[in-house]
Amino acid sequence: MAYLKAQSPPAMTEIRRWVLDSPAQLKILRAALHEAITGQVLPVGAVLDEIPEKMVLVATELATNALRHGLPPTTTRLGRNGDRFVLDVTDHAPEVVPEYSEGRALGAGGLGLQLAKQFALDIGWYVESDTKHVWAEFPLPG
Repeated sequence: MAYLKAQSPPAMTEIRRWVLDSPAQLKILRAALHEAITGQVLPVGAVLDEIPEKMVLVATELATNALRHGLPPTTTRLGRNGDRFVLDVTDHAPEVVPEYSEGRALGAGGLGLQLAKQFALDIGWYVESDTKHVWAEFPLPG
C-alpha cells in the first residue's frame, strides 16, 4: 500500500468554502468551484485541458473520497497562496489514512488520489483535532 505523504498545506487565504453532506451535492460543488476560479459557469462537456477543469475534477474526487471513507460533513475550501490555488477537503475520520489504490482496474474506483497526484503541483494530508484534511495545490490559470 502506498500512502499519501503527511504534511501541512501551504498557508492560504480562503476564497470560498462548501459543506457537503451527501454525494448528491457534488454537482453543485463542481459548478460553484469552477465559477469561483474563473468567474464563468462550467461548460457542459468541458475538456480537462485547463487548470480550472482539473481542479474541479480533483476537488470532486477528494470530496467523494471524504464522503465515502470519512464521516460527513465534508468541507471543501478553495484558497490562494501567492500564485497558487489550494484545495483543502476535510472529513471527520482522522484515523483513516489516505492511500493510493494501486493496481485497481479502471472503473473500479479508487483513482481520486492518483488523479490529484497527476494534476496538482503538490498534495498531502494532515490531522487537526478530529478533522482530517487532504489538500492539493495548483498554479493559477493563465
